Amino acid sequence: MSGYQVLLTWDEEDRIYVARAPDLPGCSAHGATREEAVKSIREAIDFWIETAREDGEPVPEPRRYDLVAA
Repeated sequence: MSGYQVLLTWDEEDRIYVARAPDLPGCSAHGATREEAVKSIREAIDFWIETAREDGEPVPEPRRYDLVAA
């Protein structure tokens, strides 16, 4: 998954897990289970990077995030 952070949330209305890669604009996926959403976002990240490179667009480096306890 190239080190990109993934944010996983539950969408109550659609009853699905939504996964986003915040470092890659517009890169998101979903699944009925957490595992499906994570598998889908891994594929989406790979596709996002491949497409950007084919189009000659820059690929952002993954940012480091510090975990903060609430």
